Amino acid sequence: MNDDLHRILIKGGITSPGELKDSIAMLEAAGLSEVYFGSRQDLLFPLNDVKKDHLEKISKYNTDIIANRSYQNIVCSYVSVDIFDTTYWLKGSTYLYLLEQFDFLPKLKINITDPKQRLVPIFSGNLNFVASEQEDYWYLNIQLPHWKKSAYYPVLIYSWDMVSLCRAIEEVYHTMDNVDQLFTVLNQRMQTHNNKAINKELHIPFLTFPYYEGMNRMGLDQFWLGLYWRNNRYDLKFLKEFCGFCLDNSIGKICITPWKSFIIKGIPKESRPELERFLGQRGINVRHSQLEMNWHLPVDDQEALELKKYLVNSFDQNDISTYGLTFGISKDVGKQSHFSSIVIEINPLSQLVEKFNVKPTYNVCHFKNFDPNTRQYLVYAQDVDQKELPNLLIELSKQYFLQLGNEGSAKGKKTEKNEQTMHLVHQCQNCLTVYDEAIGEPQSNIDPSTKFEDLPKEYTCLVCGAEKSKFQKVEIAMV
Repeated sequence: MNDDLHRILIKGGITSPGELKDSIAMLEAAGLSEVYFGSRQDLLFPLNDVKKDHLEKISKYNTDIIANRSYQNIVCSYVSVDIFDTTYWLKGSTYLYLLEQFDFLPKLKINITDPKQRLVPIFSGNLNFVASEQEDYWYLNIQLPHWKKSAYYPVLIYSWDMVSLCRAIEEVYHTMDNVDQLFTVLNQRMQTHNNKAINKELHIPFLTFPYYEGMNRMGLDQFWLGLYWRNNRYDLKFLKEFCGFCLDNSIGKICITPWKSFIIKGIPKESRPELERFLGQRGINVRHSQLEMNWHLPVDDQEALELKKYLVNSFDQNDISTYGLTFGISKDVGKQSHFSSIVIEINPLSQLVEKFNVKPTYNVCHFKNFDPNTRQYLVYAQDVDQKELPNLLIELSKQYFLQLGNEGSAKGKKTEKNEQTMHLVHQCQNCLTVYDEAIGEPQSNIDPSTKFEDLPKEYTCLVCGAEKSKFQKVEIAMV
């Protein structure tokens, strides 16, 4: 992050169209025309000469501009509710109530997430609350800034104790060397707590990374929309007009994702044509190639952006699939704080060679099983030249697809003796959703054994709403 970037901390990445429009008014008053989204679901922008106190007075919502880097935004997976799989008891209202209780600015990174989603990183914080199967109880994974390894708190945390626990940890964490010591101290300090014993270890299921852009179905009569800018420079004029559209169509929430995109849920069916016209008139692309979408880059870093463009172009030229994989570019060499499947680290140049035109070198790393939730960070190659990166990443992507489905126990490992049969299905070319004639589509009242050509002309993709003509026949391997 550049030194002159200030922030507006949006709790959990959740804002209303009115609040976002209010923030945009402050940024425009500072002479800005664009804003960045941060990986912790916040807004970032350069602010040098304008006094922030004056800008804050413009805000009708008492929005604060944060210059102090020691404060952190709270990350949560509210954005996934109702559009991706979720733990049965975890509703959007639960997140909203919890976030409302945080009446202080934390200095530790706090994550509040559902283990059944993949869009929001689970273990990228210092205090990682992960929903358990017991209603209103959370696992707590802790990695304080001075700890070398993470550890689990020995009990489950009750939802309504979360804020008081975080506040207590903030007060004592500097002197805590391990989780047992922390647990003892907190039990003495906190007057009330409703902890529960842990009956089983937390299991994070392996999930392929979801497609999060474009117009997608949400229930029977609503849609959700994901929007992504490849350079992470969001035009304030467009955002302001978009907030106006949301207000006019009774859309209450806008969610910023850690992938520097944003998602709007609950778009009424009758508002979809107007929204499509709104986006089309402004030339907004809602179908970026997945080769370029699932990347995590430092904010406002031209070197990282150019490297990404070079690598994405190489993937495209070699016709390589990266479906389900995520990539990151980082200058924090060796700090395992990333949440991408594969990470390209840019090695720092020594002061001795900085004045010479020396090319940087790179390390290629990945998480075990290409799943950041394993937190087992593996080095694949070190000190390589940029021209070597495409082939190394292509090799890794092939390894990913070879092991896909074999995560976990040895029971799942395929051998050469496994027989494969090819199965014909119809696949949406927009979002890759499959229609299998053998299964039909129960959600749309389409019976098993219904042939694709027998589907009505008005049939649309269950996920993204694409027309029937957007489907193509493909063969998939069945073991």
